Amino acid sequence: MGWSLTLVGLAALLVGIATGGSVAGVWLIVGGLGALTLGLVAAAGAQGLQRAADEVAGYAGPSPWLVFAAAFLGSIFIVNLVAVALGAAGIALSDQAAVLVSSLVSGLVSVGLVGVLVIGPGALTWRDLGLRRPGPGKGSIAEDIAWGLALAIPAVLAAVFLATLLIALLGTTPEPTLPPTRDTLGAALNLVAAVVVAPAWEELFFRGFTTTAWARTAGARGAIVRAGLFFALVHVITVVGSDFSTGLRVAIITFAIRIPVGLLLGWVFLRRRTLAAPIALHAAYNAIPLVLFLLAGSRVATG
Repeated sequence: MGWSLTLVGLAALLVGIATGGSVAGVWLIVGGLGALTLGLVAAAGAQGLQRAADEVAGYAGPSPWLVFAAAFLGSIFIVNLVAVALGAAGIALSDQAAVLVSSLVSGLVSVGLVGVLVIGPGALTWRDLGLRRPGPGKGSIAEDIAWGLALAIPAVLAAVFLATLLIALLGTTPEPTLPPTRDTLGAALNLVAAVVVAPAWEELFFRGFTTTAWARTAGARGAIVRAGLFFALVHVITVVGSDFSTGLRVAIITFAIRIPVGLLLGWVFLRRRTLAAPIALHAAYNAIPLVLFLLAGSRVATG
């Protein structure tokens, strides 16, 4: 089922793209995304069941790469369905509201698939993913949050240094991640998306799930490096440029500046063993440049 639906979905998607935006092409793209998502979910489920049957040591669940691919395409599929439904109802969302809705959908789909494909079969538990209180002698949630907030400052400074250096060397500047706004409601929506929603689900997926799974098979250091690079690479997927050269340079900058924070997030998660620390670090990392830009009255919504 996994292979069949994946091939059918990919074929429909490619044919839909080739039609050049016709009505039939749009439906082929949407249908292809749905079939491709189901195919990847089925493939991930089959992989996890086979690894469990083979009694793979450490982590006997589906590959984080495969689960992410299913979650990413599934999120695009649902976001498109939501957009069609809102359009049919005559409802137009602001750019900031659209980003928030997209982030919420991505979070629900990603966490949902982790629950179905990883937690359900018993490859990991929610407690393994860091959803637990600190044990005796292991500090408190307040201490975990303090760790995250303290690490946010060097993470931001490292990102600023790398961004400044690479922008000077490559001669291009990435566009803001969030849509710019001077409106109070728009700024509030940007803050919720960047400081609340994204850190919560991204840390559960990339640290709680991905880092834990790889730590059981590749060791702590290998997991931190692999998950950090994975986290940075994922942020390149939505990069666009006016041409190939510009897009490539923007992708390099986008990838490089997220490596330090990706490594720090993995390190503090494995050290504290709860999600509170990396969520606090991630939230502060996103909030610092965003709040500074807003206080300065800039139209730029985020770094």
